[in-house]
Amino acid sequence: MQVLIKPIMIVKEWSDEQLIAQVARGDTAAYEMLYDRYCSAVMGFALKITGDQSLAEEVVQETFWRVWRKADLFQTQRGAFTSWFFGITRNLSIDMLRRQKTQVQPVSETDQIIEQTADPSTDVPEAAWLRQRHQQMRTAIETLPKDQRSVIEMAYFRGMTRQEIAQATGEPLGTIHTRARLALQKLREELQMQGFEE
Repeated sequence: MQVLIKPIMIVKEWSDEQLIAQVARGDTAAYEMLYDRYCSAVMGFALKITGDQSLAEEVVQETFWRVWRKADLFQTQRGAFTSWFFGITRNLSIDMLRRQKTQVQPVSETDQIIEQTADPSTDVPEAAWLRQRHQQMRTAIETLPKDQRSVIEMAYFRGMTRQEIAQATGEPLGTIHTRARLALQKLREELQMQGFEE
């Protein structure tokens, strides 16, 4: 009996990176532990992106299926496990949303401003490079939670100070500072995942 209990206790103490390495070797106990750790977080993240319970449930199922099949693709030197893992969730959520939407969506203010920043006098290779960078930035911004995205849009696309954002939203200044800090951290991680080079 002790032999069966001991491995379970060890698995519960393992880091995400240790667990995914075991999953890559076909270890179902490690896989179940990852599922227990992240199932609700994946559901919440997918629900924020899709806004639809049934779509979010599909995303959860497909995310964990891909983690099981592609665990060997995770490389610690390329970033944190959570960035890789939630990148899968994000991509699946966006793909499912795109498949569901049949009508053209209005262009967001963020898209308009990013498009306007391209210099029309640049040569074709430079313009293509800029367009790729703009697309990476747009994709990264879309992954942010709505409240964090709003802070980034007001600060960087409208030129508002954090004090002005706090006044405009009615939120405490400390909350705005926190949202901005979290948003910038997430953007940095997301852009690194996309191979964005500064």
